[in-house]
Amino acid sequence: MAFAVGKKESNLSAEPNVVPLCDVLLVLLIIFMVVTPMIQKGVDVRLPTALNTINLPENPEIVLSIKKDGTMYVNQDQATMDNLLILLEDVFLSSSDPKLYLRADQELEYGNIIDVIEVLKNAGVDIVGIITEKKTGAVD
Repeated sequence: MAFAVGKKESNLSAEPNVVPLCDVLLVLLIIFMVVTPMIQKGVDVRLPTALNTINLPENPEIVLSIKKDGTMYVNQDQATMDNLLILLEDVFLSSSDPKLYLRADQELEYGNIIDVIEVLKNAGVDIVGIITEKKTGAVD
């Protein structure tokens, strides 16, 4: 606070100093700007790259993630081939969007993906979007 020194008491003014508050707010803003892009949603998988991609919706309702070792997750719930059908049916009952987005690790064997697609068809999933990273640079 600032006080006027050497003047009459009637001219006493008290003003808050907001500079330290602004400094703290700017530091917090910079921290959030740096950290936010680093936060990854969902399961950590190494996605394959593709040239022809479209933008993923901001918050897809149903995402099936498959890691390199074959571990599967429906949204954040771990699944196995045995209970995948039941989990998908439960998720689709509470979902307003009938689409499923598949995030599979690029090193996953093709046969594993075919097995999962068969389960998806049995669960009544008609629309499957495959999530990839956009390929940059020249075509090989």
